[in-house]
Amino acid sequence: MATKKKTSRAPRRVNSALKSGDLVMVIAGGHKEKRPNKGKVAKILRFEGKKKDRVVLEGVNMVTRHQRATQPGQQGGKIQKEAAIHISNVMYYVEELKKPVRLKHQFLDDGTKVRGYLHPEKNEFVQLAS
Repeated sequence: MATKKKTSRAPRRVNSALKSGDLVMVIAGGHKEKRPNKGKVAKILRFEGKKKDRVVLEGVNMVTRHQRATQPGQQGGKIQKEAAIHISNVMYYVEELKKPVRLKHQFLDDGTKVRGYLHPEKNEFVQLAS
């Protein structure tokens, strides 16, 4: 009986057109149904240890951390902070459409690369303001 040979494969990196400050909506995972499920991207974590391709959203996925008072004048206690969500679980949210859309890149006639999305009804490319 032949045994399978294990091959080491590096984890795939998720390509995403998201940037800090974009309004996104959680579309999968534990915070999909919780409110708020929309927030601005505070930070994008690309290569942070083993947990790659994660985003931190403002006001979404709040966790409680207990902090000890380490210095004589410092206060200890419970601290609320945002935890990271995998980047594949969020999508860019368009306020005018009231729904998430998939971002795309397109080259203009002068050769510049711009971000945008395809409008669902009109089927035309809508460029995002930079």
